Amino acid sequence: MPVLKVNGAELYYEEHGSGAETIVFAHGLLWSGLMFEKQVAALKDRYRCITFDFRGQGQSEVTQDGYDMDTLCEDAAALIEGLNASPCHFLGLSMGGFIGMRLALRRPELLRSLILVETTADPEPQENVGKYRLLNFISRWIGMGLVAGKVEKIMFGQKFLTDPDRADERKLWRQRAISNHKVGISRATNGVIDRQGVYDDLDKITTPTLILVGDQDLATVPAKSERMHARIAGSQLKIIPGAGHTSSVEEPEAVNAAIEEFLSSL
Repeated sequence: MPVLKVNGAELYYEEHGSGAETIVFAHGLLWSGLMFEKQVAALKDRYRCITFDFRGQGQSEVTQDGYDMDTLCEDAAALIEGLNASPCHFLGLSMGGFIGMRLALRRPELLRSLILVETTADPEPQENVGKYRLLNFISRWIGMGLVAGKVEKIMFGQKFLTDPDRADERKLWRQRAISNHKVGISRATNGVIDRQGVYDDLDKITTPTLILVGDQDLATVPAKSERMHARIAGSQLKIIPGAGHTSSVEEPEAVNAAIEEFLSSL
């Protein structure tokens, strides 16, 4: 199992394909690098593609601490350097986007471009905090299975959730959510809930940036992406029709097309 020790944590990663340029994929809360399977499949013939799991999630080590966004940013920077991947195209979805923005602000020399998917530069809205803490408590002490239905409605759009032909996919992703390490995912969730915003600093980002958001995303609504787009000079914004908060899974062809168009324009 490929593991890299960075910043006090053993992070699981995978490499696929080859090319003169590298794309590093950073997943969202509850998931792992597996959420980019279809992006890697589409891009690995031209790019070196690296996926990794944040500490406490996927196959990475469950550490005692270090789940705040600043530490996760340091983890990602150390991984990019440790795998000789800089400067890379960094694609972050949701939580991965929180890290991508911090890298662009603090370690811009590591990035060739930045792709922000279903994410926000704002702190967690106060109206969500109590609800998410309750779901996290139940998941930690009783089990994710009890709250999986509620979590699905946050993570996926209605098109994906109601398509009878995608029942097997929904079952697969529910099982992946349930299989999370209870302690690791609880700590990771608290890190996301307690994060600080970086919106006021976005005008300092000079890395070429693409912003993608699904028109059915309820967790980070399209208005959040529009705010980021307005503040990051020269950024591009694309709305993904029919996608919720997990567009890489829900609408992979549209996401892949947007990524490829952006990368080819650089």
